[in-house]
Amino acid sequence: MRRINPKYIRIAGITAAIIVVIVLIGGYIAYSKRETLLQKAIYKAKAKAKRDYNLDVKIGSAHFTGLSSVAFSDISVVPYQRDSLFSVKKFNVSVKIFPLIFGTIKLADVTLQNGHLNLTSVKGVKNFDFLFKKKKDTTQTSSKVDLSELSNNLINEVLYKIPDNLSLTNFLISFRDDSTRLNMLAQSAIIKSGNLASTIKVDDGAAQSTWHFDGKMHPSDKNIDVRLYADGKKVELPILQKKFKVILNFDTLTTRLTRVTNGHGETKIYSYLSVRNLLVNHPGLSTTDIIIPSGAIDANFFVGENYLSLDSSSVIHLKKITANPYIKYTLKPVKIYELKVHTGWLNAQDIFDSFPTGMFESLDGIQVAGKLSYNLNLFYNSSQLNDLQFDSRLDKDNFRIIKYGKTDLSKLNSTFVYTPYERGKPMPPHTIGPKNPDFVPLENISPNLRNAVMTAEDPSFYTNRGFVEESIRKSIITDIKDKKFKRGGSTISMQLVKNAFLSRNKTLSRKIEEILIVWLIENNRIMSKNRMLEVYFNIIEWGRGIYGVGEAARYYFGKEPSDLSIGEAIFLASIVPNPKAGIYAFQADGSLRPGLHGYFNLIGRLMAGKGLTPRDTSAYGFYEVRLREGLRRQIAPIDTATADSLMLQPDDEGMGVAPIFEEPKRPNFLERLFGKRDTTPAAKAEEKVKETNDMIKQRIKQEISALKEDYKRRVDNVDTAGKTKKEIKDEKKRLKQEGKDKEKELKAKMP
Repeated sequence: MRRINPKYIRIAGITAAIIVVIVLIGGYIAYSKRETLLQKAIYKAKAKAKRDYNLDVKIGSAHFTGLSSVAFSDISVVPYQRDSLFSVKKFNVSVKIFPLIFGTIKLADVTLQNGHLNLTSVKGVKNFDFLFKKKKDTTQTSSKVDLSELSNNLINEVLYKIPDNLSLTNFLISFRDDSTRLNMLAQSAIIKSGNLASTIKVDDGAAQSTWHFDGKMHPSDKNIDVRLYADGKKVELPILQKKFKVILNFDTLTTRLTRVTNGHGETKIYSYLSVRNLLVNHPGLSTTDIIIPSGAIDANFFVGENYLSLDSSSVIHLKKITANPYIKYTLKPVKIYELKVHTGWLNAQDIFDSFPTGMFESLDGIQVAGKLSYNLNLFYNSSQLNDLQFDSRLDKDNFRIIKYGKTDLSKLNSTFVYTPYERGKPMPPHTIGPKNPDFVPLENISPNLRNAVMTAEDPSFYTNRGFVEESIRKSIITDIKDKKFKRGGSTISMQLVKNAFLSRNKTLSRKIEEILIVWLIENNRIMSKNRMLEVYFNIIEWGRGIYGVGEAARYYFGKEPSDLSIGEAIFLASIVPNPKAGIYAFQADGSLRPGLHGYFNLIGRLMAGKGLTPRDTSAYGFYEVRLREGLRRQIAPIDTATADSLMLQPDDEGMGVAPIFEEPKRPNFLERLFGKRDTTPAAKAEEKVKETNDMIKQRIKQEISALKEDYKRRVDNVDTAGKTKKEIKDEKKRLKQEGKDKEKELKAKMP
């Protein structure tokens, strides 16, 4: 082994000694000048606060109490001509030396006594509005922001500011505006050896409670596990109900940060959130309390250079079921929104048992068997809105209903009593069946009316399974364009379920319940399509207090439903979205207002294109429709402008208006020859029908393919126990023939 030259050892020793001496001298100078440096830093910070944010910052005293510890007293922050924002009597802080050498500030110990953070918003004047002012910095306008690095730095900044040891007493956070106030007094909060414990008194004027945060705090290791609960009651804030009409409370909220990594252009944040006995009540969500006994999510957030996402490795836990969500928001170069949900195969009963209490009242107590799997896919590029992708599918494997829950979904197959509601109040009940003299069997309803309503509301009624994804996709596009929810995407099956089983309350839970019931009825063949259509015509509203086609035909025209003309049928189809406006479609002499002329041509052409009515150049009976003479005096005083306004008012649910529009000029022959696109409503509707038919064909092809695979599996796995070869052969033959028959049935549904 070669020995190192002693000369080099002496040189290295001398060099090291010189460095140590320099560091000691520098440290001594810095130590001796530290008070001066501290005051200069405070002066600069106060000047910056005044210059950039118009804040008056005052500090009674500030001095070092150790090598890296500073003690402050009597700190106050007051925005210009605003209420005082912040004050604290005593604030001691120390930082870790080693990270400080490399320019990183990590808090070691913090002591804070008698502090107050005061937030006010009175008569539109906020004492914290400076937080929302943009900095005037033109040098950064062209710089490229990397969200991955930004999020990683932000997380580190937040975690580094959580001290290893904390002693906090009497720190008050208060908020006050014109109608509410909230005080949260942290009587104590302690972090010691990685353990957090706190006591917080909460008072919002309506209720008082004591909250506790406790758990593990290891910010340096990016490992946090904290829970929130209250003494002897739920954690709640009545202020939320006062300001946002939402009731929210829970027993315990637990949150964890387990890991943060940064590399390869992506920051990954692994976290966990759970809640026990969560109660939510909001008018837009449900009319009753929704209770989730236990819910949690393993949330893995991935942040890239230009996107934020909830990764598909995340898992939602809801009682007995789990699901994998995926959400991604891409900011540049264009905004892209992606949403996916996947459950895999789950026991069907577990799914129904896991529904939040109070959300789907009609399905309470339902018993089912088999398995279900749900998949959702939504993709939206903001620069290509019309190409929005939407697919929602609930697949079944040997699924069946063993026992109905609170509501018997088969009740519509026989005579039943229907109670309509108007603005939440029950109206006189109607018997739907032969016992009611106004009940009209399907065969006694004019084909003109049946075809007109199906053309307008659900062209693929006899071939769809209660949903038309293309219609839902188009309605989503319309909602995004108009920035509000409109009527759209509802099939006749969905409208029937809404009327027969559910309230008229416009809530999210009711809409989801409607979709579930439609799926159950359609996929378990609880009702035939003919029976559904028959009940639909006899149950829906056709005018103020007019229910069922029997009443409607006699009310408007003094006719029986079997005698309705093509024009009268198209008129009745036109008022389905907003039946209360129907009477205002007529003029004083009983003729229709001109605004409906285009609608008649639109529906008539679509019907003629399917061979449901002869082609007509006179707007398909528009000029022959006459209101019953006894009703004409009701509309005589109403002028055209008033009538059009009434027809354009939404229904009780805030959705659906009568179709008032003039028929625009169609492109002439030369324009069509040289490629000008026909953009009239009729052409658009015809195109929509074609798209719907194409989608139906594609779905039926998929069903045929699945059917073939299912029967091949059945044939290959015939039970041979105790059977002769001939019996086995006959059973396989029977199954093959059964499969072929069902395949023919599906092909017959092709539009």
